[in-house]
Amino acid sequence: MLPSLLSNVWSIFLVVLFFGGSIFVHELGHFLSARRRGLHVERFSIGFGPKIFSWKGKDGVEYRVSWLPLGGYVTLPQLADLRGIEGDSDVDLDEMPPITYGTKMLVFVAGAAFNILFALALATVIWFVGQPVSSMSASTRVGYVSPTLTLPDESKVISPAAEAGLQIGDNILAIDGQPVREWMDIVQTIVTGSDRTATGNPKTIFTIDRDGESLTTAVYPRLSGDEQFRRVGIDAGYELIVTGVTKGSVAEQADFQAKDEIRTLNGQLVINAGVYRNIISESKGAPIAAVVLRDGNETELTIPERTGDAIAAPLGIGLTTGFSRTYPSPFKQIANHSVMTVRTLGSLINPSSDIGLSKVSGPVGIFRIFHSAAEAGFITILMFTILVNVNLAIFNLLPIPVLDGGQMLFATIAKLRGRALPMNFIMATQSTFVILLFSMILYVSFFDVRRIVRDNLPDDPAPKEEAAE
Repeated sequence: MLPSLLSNVWSIFLVVLFFGGSIFVHELGHFLSARRRGLHVERFSIGFGPKIFSWKGKDGVEYRVSWLPLGGYVTLPQLADLRGIEGDSDVDLDEMPPITYGTKMLVFVAGAAFNILFALALATVIWFVGQPVSSMSASTRVGYVSPTLTLPDESKVISPAAEAGLQIGDNILAIDGQPVREWMDIVQTIVTGSDRTATGNPKTIFTIDRDGESLTTAVYPRLSGDEQFRRVGIDAGYELIVTGVTKGSVAEQADFQAKDEIRTLNGQLVINAGVYRNIISESKGAPIAAVVLRDGNETELTIPERTGDAIAAPLGIGLTTGFSRTYPSPFKQIANHSVMTVRTLGSLINPSSDIGLSKVSGPVGIFRIFHSAAEAGFITILMFTILVNVNLAIFNLLPIPVLDGGQMLFATIAKLRGRALPMNFIMATQSTFVILLFSMILYVSFFDVRRIVRDNLPDDPAPKEEAAE
């Protein structure tokens, strides 16, 4: 009990440190650049709404922590009128000197720039110590093709992958013309795809390598799963390595040994646990011919006939897959996360996509993922923090009022027209988008909470053999 409690406390501490730190770094960028350019800084707040506590610095700035941990702000009266979000200002703007367009751009972009610098610093740590990667996550090879796919109404249809003729062992080179490097690329490209047939059905183009021949085939994804994402019914291919054999088990009788790599069962390529389970189940106790790689040589084994209760019983073999440690450069990490973020944002605004706000994580979902990442290990939380900071940087530069990009848009329009935009227009626009922004946060948070409730319901005891994507 005590170790579990301490683990949770440590995980929550890491969440506060890295999630709160990401917000702090963003606002620090605005703060330092504003001070550097001689702007008056009135307030530095982590969070919105009423303050939890605050203090006045010797520099005259009010530093505070507020109740709504949905971001933060630096009050810069000369830069933008955001009293609807940041609270009233005691400064008389008419008595303050005007600031240049260049200064405005520099201060507005500094928050995103600091997020990227923070992400680069964390990525450098990963580059130095390395990150563990499983053969499954690094794979672009099809290891399992599900025969069926379950639709939202619980009906089953032939899986798009099976219908398109994808085969175990196919190496996926590109999807919709986008090269893929790992399984997560495949998953995300399918999910965020927007191509459709003339009748409006989802469509995805797979470029694969099959036995040295490059092939292009159209696959027609279906919406499936709890979140109704585009899925085609495939799972990654990876080696299955024996970790141990139970004494007196069928596996021991067949002479399986630790470190054996299973190659085939009954002549069928086995590079996925789902295929392994299916072959064992479909044999109905009949003998199974196996080929394993042992000490660099292929060895033939025979799983003996099983009768009675032994047919449904486990073989007594433990399986895992290979792991390696990679050292991706910081710039490659940032580039990969940037592509993922832009692709997701693009799918959100693309009417042909099946991605909507209900499938996006808000503060509640992000906090939950942070907590899971903290429980998984220090490197995992570093990796997720890098993604969050890249997301913050790109999202904040979108030309939406209230965000930094929106302020840059207002400043640019004022520069082009030769005079400032009407204050009433700016305040009305800001207020409208504040309401829209917080409404969006409440909307996505509702679905975050629903996911948490759903995921904590008792598991369905019925086995599921469908592929992951």
